[in-house]
Amino acid sequence: MKVALIGASGQAGSRILAELARRGHSVTGIARHPEKIAAAPGVTAEKGDVYDKEGLVALLKGHDVVISSVHFSASDPKLLIEAVHASGVKRYFVVGGAGSLEVAPGVTLVSTPQFPAIYKDEATKGGEFLGLLRQEKRLDWTFLSPSAMFVPGERTGKFRLGKDQLLTNDKGSSISFEDYAIAAVDELEKPAHSRQRFTVGY
Repeated sequence: MKVALIGASGQAGSRILAELARRGHSVTGIARHPEKIAAAPGVTAEKGDVYDKEGLVALLKGHDVVISSVHFSASDPKLLIEAVHASGVKRYFVVGGAGSLEVAPGVTLVSTPQFPAIYKDEATKGGEFLGLLRQEKRLDWTFLSPSAMFVPGERTGKFRLGKDQLLTNDKGSSISFEDYAIAAVDELEKPAHSRQRFTVGY
């Protein structure tokens, strides 16, 4: 596949970039500082700004799928969705957040008293992004939420998938960036969650 990856130098983005390259896909990595994008076979680094709609459209054209791996509080979801649509690319994959996952029927993680205040703005905006996607009729979108703890770790390939409920085990709720990347690229290669949110965790 030809993949455009917005936020290719970030924590999740860099792991997704590595996973795509490992599997032989062609990737246009987009970041404000392209020099920070890891070099790999099939990877082209490009300078792009999430607030520059016209610039993004030009960078995204001609790809099979666009991946968005950017902070929700440092981007405009409506602009991103419009840029993908204007580029003519039909598939849009969003690196989501855990805050909008349910911990009980109708109760989201971000709404619980123990949710860290420092992450509340980002998590709330992630939920708003998901809401926009759920109204989106033109794009074939997927929103992959990580577990509560989304951290550097190992690439084990051993994890569980879920839908709208937070995944937990006896150690809590976590997923490594590396294993998240496997789940993300698996979905790109064999789509199973078209126009849906799903989640990954141990």
